[in-house]
Amino acid sequence: MGDSRAILESALETIAQTSGIILESRSSWYQTVAVGPPQPDYINGCALLRVNLRPQELLETLLEIEVKFGRVRQERWGARTLDLDLLLFDNLIVDTPALQLPHPRMRERAFVLMPLAEIAPDWSEPISGQTIRTLLEAVDCSGVRLLCG
Repeated sequence: MGDSRAILESALETIAQTSGIILESRSSWYQTVAVGPPQPDYINGCALLRVNLRPQELLETLLEIEVKFGRVRQERWGARTLDLDLLLFDNLIVDTPALQLPHPRMRERAFVLMPLAEIAPDWSEPISGQTIRTLLEAVDCSGVRLLCG
């Protein structure tokens, strides 16, 4: 909801200015057909961060940034201003009620794997042991397109 590209750019800037986080690289933006209830397309991208935080601390930081940008959680997969997901954290595997690493649905989602493959194609997903590039080859990418400019 709102000016998605501007929100995303501002959110990345906020992340980069957060203590304990260095923005190493970022992907291009991709327009994606929404998952869930009927709603406009989304814009997705990925960023590679170097952090001096524990995984739960990073997740809490990302959730706080979502709130700063007007995120209100009402409906699962409903329309939102910003959604920051923690996909991977080194090669950790975490399964708690508050945090699952790697992100439990990332291997199925072209809108995650396309931008992630752009910045980390050889990174191995720790559960499957497959590279991001290999995981991308196994999903349908027809609902995702690179945004220009």
